[in-house]
Amino acid sequence: MHLPHRPRARFRALVAAACTAVLGAGLLAGAGTATATAAAPAAPQVKAGSKVVGYFTEWGTYDRKYYVKNIETSGSAAKLTHINYAFGNVTGGKCAMGDSYAATDRAYTAAESVDGVADTWDQPLRGNFNQLLKLKKKHPGLKVLWSFGGWTWSSGFGEAAKNPAAFAQSCYDLVKNSKWAGVFDGIDIDWEYPNACGNTCDTSGRDAFRKVLAALRAKFGAGSLVTAAITADATSGGKIDAADYAGAAQYVDWYNPMTYDYFGAWDAAGPTAPHSPLTSYAGIPKADYTTSATVARLKGLGIPAAKLLLGIGFYGRGWTGVTQAAPGGTATGPAAGTYEQGIDDYKVLRTKCPATGTVGGTAYAKCGSDWWSYDTPATIATKMTYKNQQGLGGTFFWELSGDTANGELIKAIN
Repeated sequence: MHLPHRPRARFRALVAAACTAVLGAGLLAGAGTATATAAAPAAPQVKAGSKVVGYFTEWGTYDRKYYVKNIETSGSAAKLTHINYAFGNVTGGKCAMGDSYAATDRAYTAAESVDGVADTWDQPLRGNFNQLLKLKKKHPGLKVLWSFGGWTWSSGFGEAAKNPAAFAQSCYDLVKNSKWAGVFDGIDIDWEYPNACGNTCDTSGRDAFRKVLAALRAKFGAGSLVTAAITADATSGGKIDAADYAGAAQYVDWYNPMTYDYFGAWDAAGPTAPHSPLTSYAGIPKADYTTSATVARLKGLGIPAAKLLLGIGFYGRGWTGVTQAAPGGTATGPAAGTYEQGIDDYKVLRTKCPATGTVGGTAYAKCGSDWWSYDTPATIATKMTYKNQQGLGGTFFWELSGDTANGELIKAIN
């Protein structure tokens, strides 16, 4: 039995109510810079600026029918440097399998398979993991990380933080399991959010994230990648302040700041605003809810620019009951989406509601009474210029199935 879809609200960095836990006295002056540059084992990296990391969702193989093969046929595999396989679970203080049927058991037909060869009933490994092995055979430089947590499964990190070494051991044993040897080149942690609120509220303390990442780096060593998706909340006293992201930076190869879902139809009445603005603009509901504000805040903590990737959503967020074409209009609720209200894939929106304008470095569209915002090839090009100017380590995006069949958005990244 497969897991239910976990909505892309996993990336709602700014939606949850403020956690009642005391977040501590805040950053000590200069502490971020000192800890971020401390000596630590470093895994081999692609040169700064060139990483292209795409999330592949385990559940997307069900009603979305987006298979590992589609990464190849869309041309995306040739343009990716890394794939984040989402998600593994975090439960009982340990890393755990998400959906074992999708991961290792599902038998793929010849038409569904990366190499055109059907699975047999008696082969030791099937499912997505075997398909990823086939994809890596076609693209020997491609790396795959197993992402753990996400919006739905982050509640288990609090228990894991009580014994970071035991947690790290469990993750290593799972990621490096000999049954799927060669699939994974490391681990990605999607804790939403340390010492703050996401789908649930965490009270593990400001040091917990750093301690967990230190344990993972110690266990996985310099030969494996350790990365983390982190909050984009740059507001004073917000989620970036809740955890020691600067102190933990020495242990990761890079961070994926989730610079999307700043605004959306969870605020049912609006005002309408682009969910992934690059820069502020006149009338933006909250000035710090932009990619550039997030990047500036993280760099200001002493986190090296080369360890920050620019986040892009391959989807849009929308409202309905809107009369005003420009941003800032009122609404009556979320617009209808294919799988979830208020959200739809770029591949759908590009024809369903074509972009009519740009604001804050991203696009918006008004069609009928619906108002949507999303990135297009043109706005992604703008963001790539910004990424290069800032010296960021590359780009990551959520998630592969939102692109067109010929990889329109990933081509714009490259």
